Amino acid sequence: MLGLGIIGWIIIGGLAGWVASMIMKTNAQMGILMNIVVGIVGGLVGGFILALFGVDVEGGGLIFSFVTCLAGACLLIWVVGLVRGRGSRV
Repeated sequence: MLGLGIIGWIIIGGLAGWVASMIMKTNAQMGILMNIVVGIVGGLVGGFILALFGVDVEGGGLIFSFVTCLAGACLLIWVVGLVRGRGSRV
């Protein structure tokens, strides 16, 4: 995802954060800015976890970047829900 630049991070992060918030049923609580932040941070989390398992996250392409951001954003929303005491959303 590094080759996309900041605009690519914002677009993919925003889309991934939005889809993740719909999957995790937190869409009503999150605005567009929060969706972007959750998607970008989710991409970093997802990329870090995949790198721990030896997966080449840089050479994956656009779809792989989106799926990585989506999975990381869902994980992030779930963890934040646990910390805030809302329990599991899965």
